[in-house]
Amino acid sequence: MQSTQMSMDILDRAQERLVDTLNQMDMQRANTMPTPIIKSVTWLIWHTARELDLQISELNGSEPMWTSQGWNTKFSLDLPDDTQDYIHTPEEAVKVKVNDRQLLVDYLDAAVKMTKSYLEQLNDDALDEVIDRNWTPVVTRQARIVSIIDDADMHSGQAVYTRRLVIGE
Repeated sequence: MQSTQMSMDILDRAQERLVDTLNQMDMQRANTMPTPIIKSVTWLIWHTARELDLQISELNGSEPMWTSQGWNTKFSLDLPDDTQDYIHTPEEAVKVKVNDRQLLVDYLDAAVKMTKSYLEQLNDDALDEVIDRNWTPVVTRQARIVSIIDDADMHSGQAVYTRRLVIGE
């Protein structure tokens, strides 16, 4: 088994969980933040896609799909393109409202496909490469990938929890 296959399998499960969760809700509920500090299912899916997009684009040296493929225009959110969504305040997070379910699913799918394509071309030497010396210990490509995939997996679980809070299950 290629060393990145497990990451791809985990990412597939996270994507499946996110899409399944979204499909169990109407878009009004998916856009609902159940409390001021718990972000909506829509935000969680959008953020997951964006983090995959931004972080893998940085690793592969390309412009994020958010701008290069016009996802920013398609979503037309009341946020700057360089919004740091991982630190969104409740006031910023509530601006992530999406009425087109398929748009959200398509962006997540594009980000997952890009991530898997990137992972497929890596070898063990590339995984061991130090990519960030600003941390102790230094960050290898493998450590960064684990962090990215772990984030996606974590948010898929949060989406399930949020759906249960919103629809009362």
